[in-house]
Amino acid sequence: MSQADKAKAFAALHVKGAPLILFNAWDAGSAKAIAEAGAKAIATSSWSVAAAQGYQDGEDLPIAIAEQVAGRIAATVDVPVTVDFEGGYSDDDDQLASNISKLLELGVIGINFEDRVVKGKGLYDPERQAKRIATIRRVADHKGVPFFINARSDVFFGNGSDPEDALRREKAYSAAGASGFFIPGLTDAGLIKRIASEATLPINVMVMGGLPSNDELVKLGVARISYGPIPYIEAMDALKKKAAKLFS
Repeated sequence: MSQADKAKAFAALHVKGAPLILFNAWDAGSAKAIAEAGAKAIATSSWSVAAAQGYQDGEDLPIAIAEQVAGRIAATVDVPVTVDFEGGYSDDDDQLASNISKLLELGVIGINFEDRVVKGKGLYDPERQAKRIATIRRVADHKGVPFFINARSDVFFGNGSDPEDALRREKAYSAAGASGFFIPGLTDAGLIKRIASEATLPINVMVMGGLPSNDELVKLGVARISYGPIPYIEAMDALKKKAAKLFS
């Protein structure tokens, strides 16, 4: 498939009540293993990609390495690849546009793009973040790729838990050209159901302690379930245990 066709196919996988399951990868090897296991798409976790290279999350990983990892994954698997691109590695819209253009050249068909001020405090206000999303959409449209912009909001991830704020942001991000709405940190079933029913974008949640089961999330109307850093953590734990038996 062409890059544009992969992007369209990826978007079509986001079905309310029949969620896309993403078991997040961190390099080409893990992506290949996950794809061979039957995954319909590959998504990265910024935390895992950074940790695998010896860095902390939060754009400490140099962008050149982040791009290299994304490019190797896209070149290794045949399924659509979306990357966790944190805050886009820039507060400047022109530089953001350049960074997104590079990802598109590497064959990536989507990103997670968060409203947390990665190198600062708190969240961007909805209008500013919407402008940033619109910048990404213009770049993708210019290249003819229906890029999947998964607009991540950290309203429930260490920045309070205001569902009204989340819904305001979802509306603003949707109008700016976002493709999905990612709300990590939200685990309350009632709020997940409410946001999924009131939002216009497909809703993405992240597996963590307290989150309802996948079967329950289906009933709540979720369209995408991400495993975030869990696959990397579990893989490294298994590696450590295996090595410990050899060295003890």
